Amino acid sequence: MNLGAVLVTGLFAGGVSCAAVQGGLLTGLVTRQRNAAPTAQPGLPAKATVGAARGPASAKSSGKAPGTTAPPARKPQQQWRARTIEPPKPLSLRAVAGLRTLRAQAGDDFAPVGAFLGGKLVSHTLLGALLGAVGGAAQLSPTVRVWTQLAAGALIIAFGLAQLGVPGFKKFSLEPPAAWSRFVRGKARSQAAFAPALLGFFTILVPCGVTLSVEALALTSGSALSGAATMAVFVIGTSPLFAILGYAARRAAAAWQGRLAVLTGLVVVGMGLYTLNGGLTLADSSLAARNLPQTLGVQAPPPVTDPAVVHPAADGRQEVIVTVRDTSYSPKNIAVRAGVPTTLVMRSDGVVGCTSYFVIPSLDKQVALPQSGDTPIDLGVLQPGTLHYTCAMGMYSGQLTITP
Repeated sequence: MNLGAVLVTGLFAGGVSCAAVQGGLLTGLVTRQRNAAPTAQPGLPAKATVGAARGPASAKSSGKAPGTTAPPARKPQQQWRARTIEPPKPLSLRAVAGLRTLRAQAGDDFAPVGAFLGGKLVSHTLLGALLGAVGGAAQLSPTVRVWTQLAAGALIIAFGLAQLGVPGFKKFSLEPPAAWSRFVRGKARSQAAFAPALLGFFTILVPCGVTLSVEALALTSGSALSGAATMAVFVIGTSPLFAILGYAARRAAAAWQGRLAVLTGLVVVGMGLYTLNGGLTLADSSLAARNLPQTLGVQAPPPVTDPAVVHPAADGRQEVIVTVRDTSYSPKNIAVRAGVPTTLVMRSDGVVGCTSYFVIPSLDKQVALPQSGDTPIDLGVLQPGTLHYTCAMGMYSGQLTITP
C-alpha cells in the first residue's frame, strides 16, 4: 500500500473535492458559533486606573507630594549615561495581557477547526478498518448518499439563514445534548469544539468522490490495519485546506460581524445550495441544475452519433465509450439504440478527482474508476428514454439518449 500516494491524493485532489461538499458544513457551523457567542472580550486595565496606580507610588518613591515641581532635566550626556546603565524594563501589564489575549484568541479560533478534523479522522479511520476487514458490506448505497447529501445541503442552508437573521432560523444552532456538556462545562474553548467534533465525525455519511475512491482502495487492502492507515493518511492530507477554510470563516465572522454579516450569510447559503444540488443530481431529480433546461422545455444539445463513440462489438452488442477526465465526462450526450445489449466503457484519462467515482442513479450502479484505463459496465438491453450518470458528488454528469 503506497501511503505516500494516498497522502498526495488527499493534499491535492482530496482537499478540493471534499471541501466542495463538506467545507460548507464546517464554515457554516463555525460562522454561526462565532456570531452567536458574546462579543465582549476580557478587558484590560483602563488608562486612568494605571495612572492612578502609578501616581501615588511615584510620589512616595520620590519623597514629594503630588503636584510638586518635577526635578530639572539632565543634560544629554547624563541622560545617555543613565540609559546605558539602566536594566531593561519588563513588559508592561498591558503588553502581557495583550499577548495572553492573542494566544487565547488563536486557541479559540483553531479549537472548532481542530475538533472537526479530529472527529473526521476518527470516523474515517474506523471506516477504513471496517472496509479492510469486512469488504463491501460497509459501502454506502447511492440511495443513502443521496439522502445524506440532501440533508447536508439543508443543514448548511439553515446555518446561512440563521446568519441572515431570517425569522424561524435566528436561534438555530448545532449543540450537543445538555448531559454531554458536563464534560466541558466552564471551558468556552471546549464547548466551541464539541459540536464541530460531532459534525466532523458524521462527515463519513457525506463522502466526496475522491474519498469513495480511497475507500475502494482500503477495501482491497485485505486487512483492518492497512485499511485504517489508508483512510487516516488520506484525511490528514485533506486537513490543511479544511484548516484554512475553518479558520478563515471564524476570523471573517469576527471581523464582519455587524457590518458584512449579510454577505457571510449569503455565501453560506450558496454553499448549501451547491451541496443540495449535488444531492438532487445524484437522485436524477427534475429540479437538479443539469435537468432544469429539460424541465423548463429548453431543447438540449443534439446527442453525439460519432462511430468512434458508439460502435457495434463483435458479439452483437453496442459499445459506448465515455472519456473520463478530472472535470468532465465526454461526450456529455450520446445517442444509442434501444433494444440492443449495451456495454458502457469508461475510459479514464489520468483521473484523480471526483469523476473517478461513477454513479448511474436509475440503475443503482456505482463504480470506482482507475486513474487510467478502460472500465466496462454492462447496461443490459436499454429501453427508449434517457439514462443519466454523474460523479459521486453530482458535480459532473452526462447522459445517454436512447432511441428506437
